[in-house]
Amino acid sequence: MTERAHSNTEKALRLRKRVKGHKPAFVRPESWRYVRLKENWRRPRGLDHKIRKKIKGWPPSVNVGYRGPKVSRGLHPSGYREVLVYNTEELKGIDAKTHAVRIAHTVGKRKRTKIITEAKKKKITVLNVKAPREAPKKEEELVEEKPEEKEELVEEEVKEKETKKLKQRQKRTRKNKEKAEEE
Repeated sequence: MTERAHSNTEKALRLRKRVKGHKPAFVRPESWRYVRLKENWRRPRGLDHKIRKKIKGWPPSVNVGYRGPKVSRGLHPSGYREVLVYNTEELKGIDAKTHAVRIAHTVGKRKRTKIITEAKKKKITVLNVKAPREAPKKEEELVEEKPEEKEELVEEEVKEKETKKLKQRQKRTRKNKEKAEEE
């Protein structure tokens, strides 16, 4: 990001944080009263509902007036504008300095890896690289180990197994000696 754009986004994020501090926590009406009701906001629709009628003493209802500042709408906490992407063609019109990409959850593994590699080439930030499904293997993991290193690892494993067997034999012989002494 350029310095000017960066400072503008920082200002927008600070403004959003300040405005959000004045906004009440909108909880589902009566959720404080019944355990079975979660706190997720639901619009009150009853005829005599106190919150719908905006009666004094009851918590405020969700309103247009509580909307966040226009400058910071659609901004990711990192400061980039979020863009939803389904394929590699949609990466063409994206500015790497101001936009960040979020890969849609319906995109499969193969297309996801293509999108990620294309985004790396264009230096575009991908917000959900480590998605819940399974992130593609890193480039370091794709590079195979040298055959010499593999042989060394196999030799070490064999040595470890042999030492374990030796220790088990020693324990058995000790136990056998103790039994013989007792008799």
